[in-house]
Formats: sequence, C-alpha cells, structure tokens
Amino acid sequence: MEPCLRFRTFHVIQTISTILVLGVLSLRTAECKPAMVSLQYRAINCRKHSAVLTDFGAVGDGKTSNTKAFKAAIQSLSKYASDGGAQLIVPPGKWLTGSFNITSSHFTLFLQKGAVILASQDESEWPQIPPLPSYGTGRDAPGGRFSSLIFGTNLTDVVITGNNGTIDGQGATWWKKYRSGGFLNVTRPYMIELMHSNQIQISNLTLINSPSWFVHPIYSSNVLIQWLTILAPIDSPNTDGVDPDSCTNTRIEDCFIVSGDDCIAVKSGWDQYGIKYGMPTKQLVIRRLTCISPDSATIALGSEMSGGIQDVRAEDITAIETQSGIRIKTARGRGGYVKDIYARRMNFKTMKYVFWMSGAYSQHPDAGFDPNAIPHIEGINYRDVVAENVTYAARLDGIDNDPFTGICISNATITLTAKPKELQWNCTNIAGVTSNVTPQPCSLLPVKKSVICPFPVNRLPIDDIQLKTCSTTGA
Repeated sequence: MEPCLRFRTFHVIQTISTILVLGVLSLRTAECKPAMVSLQYRAINCRKHSAVLTDFGAVGDGKTSNTKAFKAAIQSLSKYASDGGAQLIVPPGKWLTGSFNITSSHFTLFLQKGAVILASQDESEWPQIPPLPSYGTGRDAPGGRFSSLIFGTNLTDVVITGNNGTIDGQGATWWKKYRSGGFLNVTRPYMIELMHSNQIQISNLTLINSPSWFVHPIYSSNVLIQWLTILAPIDSPNTDGVDPDSCTNTRIEDCFIVSGDDCIAVKSGWDQYGIKYGMPTKQLVIRRLTCISPDSATIALGSEMSGGIQDVRAEDITAIETQSGIRIKTARGRGGYVKDIYARRMNFKTMKYVFWMSGAYSQHPDAGFDPNAIPHIEGINYRDVVAENVTYAARLDGIDNDPFTGICISNATITLTAKPKELQWNCTNIAGVTSNVTPQPCSLLPVKKSVICPFPVNRLPIDDIQLKTCSTTGA
C-alpha cells in the first residue's frame, strides 16, 4: 500500500521559507495507510506475534470507550502464549478505557510515542474485587476494592512498556470523592497491579494522576521497573509511586517521581493478615531515583510490613523538597520485621527529616490486630549522605521494650536551615553507632571512629537479567 501523500480540497501559498496549507486537508484513507517504520525497544523477552489496538475497533478520540477493544485484543492474542508470545501495540491517540485484565503470559503491552491510555471516570467500567489476602480489608474502606486500570494475576513474562507513551489515571474525581467520604465500602483503584506473577517488566512510560497507588507488584518475583516518569499533584491522596509488596528479587531504577505520598513504599501486608500470609519483600534494589514529595518519604519501609522486609539496597538517591529520606513506619500490632537495610550515596535538598523511624505508626485494619505482635527492626545502614536546608537531622523513635538496634550511619553531612531547630536528633528506644556525621548525633548513637557502614558487594539475581532488543512497527 502506498504512503498517504495525496490530498483533496486544498489551497497552497508558497513563500520563500514556508508552505502554508489553507482550507481542508483530507487523506485518501480508503486507499492508503500511513507508512510504517520499525521501532526498537529493550525487553526481558521479544514476541513472535503482533497486533494493533485499532484492529479490534478501538477509537482514539478520548471520548469513545475502548474497554471492549482492549479486552478483545488481549483475548485474541492469548492464543499465542505458547507460540512465541504476542504484543499489543497502542498507537498515537487518546484511548479511553475502564479496567482491563492481562490474561495470558508471554505478553507485551507497548504504548507508542503519542499514545495516551485514559482511565474512564465511569465507575461501572471498574469491576470490584475482594480485598488482598495479606491486608484483609480495603486500604481506604472496610469492603473490597476496584480493580486496577491494568490488572493481571498468575502470569509469567509480562512487559508493559513503550516509546514513552502515557497512562493517565484521571484521578481528580477519585481524589475528590475520597476526600468527601464518598467511598463508604470500597477502595480506589490502582493504576497497574500484577499479582502472583513472575518475570515482570514495567518501563519507558509516563504515568500521571493515578486514583491511588501507581505501580503495585504484589506476591510476585523477578520484577524490573525502569525509566518511569510518575507525576501526581503533591497534595493528591495516597498516590505512591511504586509499591513493591510481598515481592522477591525486584529492581527499581532510573525513575523520576513527583507524588502526594511516598515515592517508593515497600510493603508486605497489614497487621494480623500480613502476619498470617507471611510473604516478605526481600532482595530489593532501588537505584538512581529522583523524588519530589513535600509531605512524604523518598523511600518508605512500611507501614504495612507485617510479612517482613529484608535485604533492601538503595543507592544514588536524590530528593528535592521532600519530607524525609528513608522512613521506617511501624508500631505495636504490626509484627514482622525490617532488617538488613542498606543505603548509600543519597543527596537531599530541602527536607524536614533526613533520618526518620516511627515506632508508633498505629493505623490498623480492624480491632482484630494483636497488640502483642511486636515488630523487629535491626541492621539499618546509611552512608555517604549529603543533605542541605534541613529542618531536623533525625527523628528516631523505637518502641518501649522493643528498641530498634544495629543502626549505623556514616559519612553524613547535614546542612541546616537558616533558623534550625535546637534539638536536631530526637532519639528514643534505639541503639547503634555513627561515624563522621554532622551535626553531632544523639547519645544513643555514639561516635565510633573509622566505621564505614556496610553495603553488600554481592549481586542479586535481578541484577543479572539481560534485556533483549525487540522490534515493533509504528507510523
């Protein structure tokens, strides 16, 4: 088919440097299609088969619902799961849709440059599903929850990527209803949630205005999250950027996040439900993150940490106008543990607390939590920190008769605001050491010369994943 180069009904005025086309330009769409070019992208696996969303009747006008088109496309491509897999290409346009499920393994959803998936604001296009078993109840309300915009469970080898295409959650109406108490028995949807899955890649996308959490891999392993731009108003409720939850072997890197909540929130279940489910988040790498979140943390560990959090490695972290650096959030009733946490090369500018640990973060799912379920916090290691325009160096609050131990902070230079608070280190129920830290730490973190807090030198399995160069076609 020849490229579409011929037009009807036009007038042309040619000048020395410009061609002005006046009147109506109409393509001979019945006889030709735009020339297609090959596009390359990097992924954990490439696909043998391919289809375009418009092949299934989708209309990219930003008004027509394409929920049925997405579902039909994914269902049609599922037959290729055992034959080299398939990719669904979302071309340039505004593609309005409600929640849809990825139902087959070995699948890629690829958003071309100029493609925008718009989340429907019609609640009837968002089916309700049960609460997460490790949470026992909804996070917003005691009932179930709306399914995420893009949802999948029990999958292997799934890629959601693009040439910097956009997913717009159109969250403003959800935030307004949440603030007014409009959701009495149901929790707002997340943007992307993949459950009980293995080999996940989410990359090269711009994600904006999620109704609640943006990216939520849960009960999954071998998760790769790269090159995401995540944007939400700084006062939007619960718009966490990336929430690895009861996941093993996860890598988050090269992301830029502006959020109304924690940029990264590491989780593993809520109180008695998380304790019973018993699936920790472990072997997590976070690299080259830039965060802006004036009311929340750059990286939060908890507060839903009842299944345990272990072996988290964060490095090359930048935060601007953010409430805190790495914050541990827990309380009596949480149970579980946070241990073997390592962070280095962190740069912060304009921050309330550089180091923050909260042992009284007492939000519980219901009255059935066990007040004797005591969390265990130990082996927290921070080094090579530069922070400017800081209000407080640290607020470190453990739990009575359950101190947070094994805290190590080394080579940290903190420059205070023009009018700093008199008490820079507020410490209770903690134990550890410091070295080469200014301003002078509290007495519970005595100086021990020449200490360099550890950072693991071994590689995790997720670091050895090699991406392949794949191809698709685009206009």
